Amino acid sequence: MPNTYSQIYLHYVFSPKYRQALIKAEFEEELYKYIAGIIKNLDQQLIRINGMPDHCHLLVRLRPSLAPSKFIQAVKTNSSRWINEKKFLNHRFNWQTGGGIFSVSHRNVPELISYIENQKEHHKKSSFREEYLELLNHYGITFEKEYLLEFF
Repeated sequence: MPNTYSQIYLHYVFSPKYRQALIKAEFEEELYKYIAGIIKNLDQQLIRINGMPDHCHLLVRLRPSLAPSKFIQAVKTNSSRWINEKKFLNHRFNWQTGGGIFSVSHRNVPELISYIENQKEHHKKSSFREEYLELLNHYGITFEKEYLLEFF
């Protein structure tokens, strides 16, 4: 039987609603493991996950059978439900609508892995807003400020 061969690497950047710093150190590692499980259950390949209290980076190798928007919708829906069921916060947790999805050449994967792994060091020098705008510019994405992630 013929097979479909693909090499689709995607870099997702997403944030809690209103870009609030809600990903607490007390449950960050457990959250990332849970997200890894979601990705595995979707039959996709997680390459790297990391972030900051106010945003996450995912690098995945996506099979062509799952649309990128459906993938991140499943990750966000299931992980926010899990955060709320675990009662890690005193209020309801939601991911912000939207975010960034960037295609990555397999040649750039090692560099991006390093970038994602070093998020905490990187953000000693720049804010999430600065990082996000740099990513949009790096990937040549034309954007309108009113449609950016909400930064408060």
